Amino acid sequence: MRAVWRTARAAVRRRRLQTLVIALVTLTSTVAMVVALGLLDAASAPFDKAFGKQRGPHVVAVFDPARVSDARLAEAARHPGVAAAAGPYAQATVELPDSTLHFGLGAEITVVGRADPGGPVDRLDLWAGRWATRPGEVVLNRQSDWTADDLGKRLPMPSGGPDLTVVGFAFDLSRTADAWVAPEQIGALRPTATQMLFRFPDASSDDRLGAQLDTVTEALPAQALTASRSYLTLKHQVSSSARAYTPYLMAFGVLGIAVAVLIIANVVSGAVISGLRHIGVLKALGFTPGQVVAVYLTMISVPAVAGCVLGTVVGNLIARPFFEFVFMGPDAGVLHDSVSVAAWVNAVTLLGMPAVCLLAALAPALRAHRMSAARAISAGSAPRAGRALGIQRRLAGSRLPRSVSLGMGLPFARPGRSALTLAAVVLGVTTVTFATGLATTMNRFGNAGRDAYQVTVYASHFKNGKEIQPEHDDPELQSLLGRLPGARAITARASVDVRLAGSAHPVILEGRRGDRLGLGGVLTDGRWMRASGEIVAGSAFLRQNGVRVGDRVRLEKGGRSERVLVVGEFMESNARVVAADWPTLTALAPDEKPIAYHVALRAGTDPAAYARAARAADAGITPDVRGANTITQTIVGSASALTLMLAAVASLGVFNTVVLNTRDRRRDLGMLKSIGMTPRQVTAMTVTSMAVLGAIGSLLGIPLGVAGYELVMPRMAGAVDISLPPYMTDVWRAPALAGLALAGLAIAVLGAFVPARRAGRLTIAEVLRSE
Repeated sequence: MRAVWRTARAAVRRRRLQTLVIALVTLTSTVAMVVALGLLDAASAPFDKAFGKQRGPHVVAVFDPARVSDARLAEAARHPGVAAAAGPYAQATVELPDSTLHFGLGAEITVVGRADPGGPVDRLDLWAGRWATRPGEVVLNRQSDWTADDLGKRLPMPSGGPDLTVVGFAFDLSRTADAWVAPEQIGALRPTATQMLFRFPDASSDDRLGAQLDTVTEALPAQALTASRSYLTLKHQVSSSARAYTPYLMAFGVLGIAVAVLIIANVVSGAVISGLRHIGVLKALGFTPGQVVAVYLTMISVPAVAGCVLGTVVGNLIARPFFEFVFMGPDAGVLHDSVSVAAWVNAVTLLGMPAVCLLAALAPALRAHRMSAARAISAGSAPRAGRALGIQRRLAGSRLPRSVSLGMGLPFARPGRSALTLAAVVLGVTTVTFATGLATTMNRFGNAGRDAYQVTVYASHFKNGKEIQPEHDDPELQSLLGRLPGARAITARASVDVRLAGSAHPVILEGRRGDRLGLGGVLTDGRWMRASGEIVAGSAFLRQNGVRVGDRVRLEKGGRSERVLVVGEFMESNARVVAADWPTLTALAPDEKPIAYHVALRAGTDPAAYARAARAADAGITPDVRGANTITQTIVGSASALTLMLAAVASLGVFNTVVLNTRDRRRDLGMLKSIGMTPRQVTAMTVTSMAVLGAIGSLLGIPLGVAGYELVMPRMAGAVDISLPPYMTDVWRAPALAGLALAGLAIAVLGAFVPARRAGRLTIAEVLRSE
């Protein structure tokens, strides 16, 4: 084996170009696969790990205490179909005064009376302070961002009720409540519901969970169950952002592996063909056929393993900050420690990619195994006589320039090598086409409605822990902002937490008042509001609540309720958001004031200058210039980087092919130069030979890229429960396709140009000396 290793090491040093190509191909493919597989695993693993640790409930069920007693519920919890249960817990809905905003709570919270944070289901993470054990104490469901001074603060209650002292902070991934009090305290908060937490043997789907819940509650009085929520909905919300990135990263990972296989097979095949004499010499020196194969496999393994190891390291370095960006949101902290590249992902890439490279190299390496020493030495490196002569003669009889006609015939002299090179070009064009469609859609998504407003002015700000209110009241402030230089239109926006009747899902009702009710939202179905009592809901809200455009739903807040008509759907991934006009919002919350004013500016107005003028006009407001869409930038940026890498790798494959073809045809090039062919004609002939493959690659790669886009884009949108309007996905127009048709030519010409010029500079004397 020492002889094999020394020979392979010498081959690696001698064939530096091929070594570099293999290393770059495996590095690029490995990086893409580490990030893609890691994200695929992270989309579910962190939630499952945290949910399992807390023994989270598969179903959170809410019952009407007027229809079913706690004793009946406790009896139902002992049903054989229940794996574990906790409760019954009295549940109250409490409206808080504005003074509690510094606790990070909404205007309306759910409070549950619970004796301890443990139990068979929903074991809360009490990470600060202690549990509420006496009346007058409360534990808040809060994850982070606290100081020691927060413990002991008072939580004011409405209607003159006694304030509650914050004695602890707990985190509940399942979001069963916003706060917990002792059972002796909950009665003072006038509970209106009873909560039960269930774990079931089969939690594989919503249908299975619903069927098991029906079995448990079938003996209870009719309409006793008022609402229920599956943990799968929560899991979907937490990991939806990660699932949006996974399809396109997987696409790039698969394309990278395919390009790697093709180029490695091409490199090894070319090494075998151009090294026939080397094979013959090795066999003449006593190398067995198996040792010759081992030399070539080792020659491939060294750069492949190096590229794979480096790619795994780079992939892990890239994945961590990328995952932290993807897993943003209210539950990011509890998932933070669990979100990382899993060990199995690194194992698959470290073992799988070199194995793929070896399998790609095995077929051409076996050719060296079968060849005798005498045949290898006598064959040399010249192509076999008579191959593709008929095609070349027909091309020579055309009116094309001789360098072009000869170049168009060259790919047929080595059909196997040309096929592998063509396949790499096809995948390169497929990647460029897919990425172009993805970037176009994401740019349209990110820029949707950006002309609706340019500056958001928030109606307050915090300083040293205190909320600073504006100097002007609501009408005065809106009028003031409209009078500032450059203002074209002002829309006031207020948000209030309400409940959807018959559902446990909280709802954020956004009321809009002003000239531009759309606020940049993209309408995908129906229309915008025209009258009071109409709402427009986000795509995710409709899907997760089983509501359609044209349905009527009832929104509730405190003792008020309003039956509203869903007249439209707009592109929104937040499953809690619905939009209404101002009268609809004030019907549920008469005293609600705007939290922000969205300002549309006249053309040519500097948003930053307007923001400075607004800040000077009222010290209590916070102007914010609308920034770029970071998700769009991340997807487009990462897709562009991966596309450039794979296109460069495909060009390296062309580069390698031209180098091998030039070595194979050195004698032919010398003869052509001896009869008068100029260096420019040699360069043109060589570039033309690859341009033919580039043109064919464009014709084949564009449809594949379009098909990949049509496969991946709906899955990305579906992962975050949004519907994309047709103008965002209608990206395949004639100018775009014409530009993509040049992608294959660009990949082929860029890869061929440098070795073609080198071939054109070969002198006749240099060629004859090599013979």
